[in-house]
Amino acid sequence: MIDVNIINQYDDSDSYQKIIIDVLNTAYDFMGINNDKIINIILMNNDGVHQLNHQFRGIDKPTDVLSFENVDLDDELGDVFISIDKVKSQAEEYSHSFERELAFLTLHGFLHCLGYDHLNEKDELEMFGLQNKILNKTNYRRT
Repeated sequence: MIDVNIINQYDDSDSYQKIIIDVLNTAYDFMGINNDKIINIILMNNDGVHQLNHQFRGIDKPTDVLSFENVDLDDELGDVFISIDKVKSQAEEYSHSFERELAFLTLHGFLHCLGYDHLNEKDELEMFGLQNKILNKTNYRRT
């Protein structure tokens, strides 16, 4: 089972919770992970993610999702920081729902915490192919 800690630093809405838990449970099952794990999902605004992106990646602009894999604790996958501002703007830019974009970024961060990356074409094809397969098993498909 996956235990999801959602820390909402963006607003006081709890509307994000169902989307995040749904997509992570689907991904956890799809990946065939059998042991209990914890993941932390932190929802922020662009300013907060911008600061983290600058501090940890040396990139002086906001991004949509940042993931930090936890390699020191066996039961904790890591921390995923998601910019809700970016979720909103990218949903509009890509002409799909807010819910789909949040599910995509949550899943993307989860896969990074499992060690997947997209730094080269081969890895990108693998990671994005996996994302598509998992999202197709949810209600958050691209329309």
